[in-house]
Amino acid sequence: MTGFPILSVLIAVPMIAAVVCLFVSANTARTLALAATLIDFVLGIMLWMNYDIGGAQWQFVEHAPGIFGPFGWSLGIDGFALMLIMLSVFLMPICIGASWRSITTRVPEYMAAFLFTEVLMIGTFAAQDLFLFYVFFEAGLIPMYLIIGIWGGANRIYASYKFFLYTLLGSVLMFIAMLYMAKTAGTTSIPALMNYDFPAHVQTWLWLAFFASFAVKMPMWPVHTWLPDAHVQAPTAGSVILAGVLLKLGGYGFLRFLLPMFPEASGQLTWLIFGLSAVAVIYTSLVALVQSDMKKLIAYSSVAHMAIVTIGLFAFNRQGIEGAMIMMLSHGLVSGALFLCVGVIYDQLHTREISRYGGLAINMPKYAIFFLFFTMASIGLPGTSGFVAEFLSLMGTYQVSTWTALLCTTSIILGAAYMLFLYRRVVFGEIKSDDVRAMVDLSGREMWLLAPIAAVVLWMGVYPESFLAPMRKDVGVLLARVDRAKPASDSNPTAGKPAATVHSAAHGEAH
Repeated sequence: MTGFPILSVLIAVPMIAAVVCLFVSANTARTLALAATLIDFVLGIMLWMNYDIGGAQWQFVEHAPGIFGPFGWSLGIDGFALMLIMLSVFLMPICIGASWRSITTRVPEYMAAFLFTEVLMIGTFAAQDLFLFYVFFEAGLIPMYLIIGIWGGANRIYASYKFFLYTLLGSVLMFIAMLYMAKTAGTTSIPALMNYDFPAHVQTWLWLAFFASFAVKMPMWPVHTWLPDAHVQAPTAGSVILAGVLLKLGGYGFLRFLLPMFPEASGQLTWLIFGLSAVAVIYTSLVALVQSDMKKLIAYSSVAHMAIVTIGLFAFNRQGIEGAMIMMLSHGLVSGALFLCVGVIYDQLHTREISRYGGLAINMPKYAIFFLFFTMASIGLPGTSGFVAEFLSLMGTYQVSTWTALLCTTSIILGAAYMLFLYRRVVFGEIKSDDVRAMVDLSGREMWLLAPIAAVVLWMGVYPESFLAPMRKDVGVLLARVDRAKPASDSNPTAGKPAATVHSAAHGEAH
């Protein structure tokens, strides 16, 4: 692998395919998009296999200075970026497969938009230059805006504008902060900036500027309202990639920028993150409970799950950060699979209203099993990735703030309430109408979309070490950087008297 620019190739393959897609027929575009995403998946596996666990912090580094004027083409990954790139290249062929039949208008442009999304996601995770990161991060909005605005539902224009304006406005402040940082530190290299000590009073302002952008992307309460609209209007594959990868850009930003670059500000403002996350978990879970639209319910559950990510990241300890990363991977897989499950029945009945369904276990048993599995993974059943993620995140948070951990643990109870309530209404009970009775079980293509995700969710739940090992060293580096700013914990137990002393004291009093 030495000397082979694998990251540039990962970006180039979908880029070239996207351009070619625009000039070919619909069927050719479908095949080409699937081939390109599968090539990227194979390259991703090679990347993971050649990644040296415990080796250098930055691997597969490529640097071509001055290629874009003042800032260069600079790529490289650590364990965090590796895992998120793997998530992207794994979900992308599934998205192309999910759109095989359901998208019939402007197919070449649709496939090109998805391939461009892949280019920009991989670029964001691999960028080592501040402004290169910004270009990839912001440009990711454009294909998603088009996917929602052109191939979305009835209210798609409103949803796409809202999505675009929310995420763009947050990022304007981040750009100003980046200009200041590049001028002050004299470099735009992300690894160099991660070890640069900005003055404490400046850190707070820079932290808030970056937070404005990443909080919208996560999304955190109260700037989450664009997400349910975007999900409901987006086509199935659009929802999968939005929940699966695009929301993770916010969590990646916290890991890559807020914590290592502004440790003092992160320590001082932990209360803000904990407060917003605790509200998000309880509030959005209760909102999910009363939804009548399946996609909206899963969208609100996403906000609650991403709040578990933010408390884990700001726990300033290994369990919290590792739990947050596993939560990002787990949520990407599970919520993506749940949106695919909604897509399967939407393609047949063309409605997302929960009340229209019921009794699907009778005529769609395979579907009922997959849907149940992903419902359980979303709740956090032991043996699935959701359990590992929630357990580690909440355990890490408990060491810092018992109250936050207590409030956020309600996500397990409320999550079970809204997901099982959804499942019972859709799958169990009697079949109410003839059109539901006429629905057919999963086709071979749909099985191929859901089975790989189910396998990885199980793998992550049973043997999370495969996913934790590449990140272990990076978590250590991050903790060493932020340890000095760690907030005081409220959960330090006071040591009682040893049992023997208590016993002898009681014995003396009896005499």
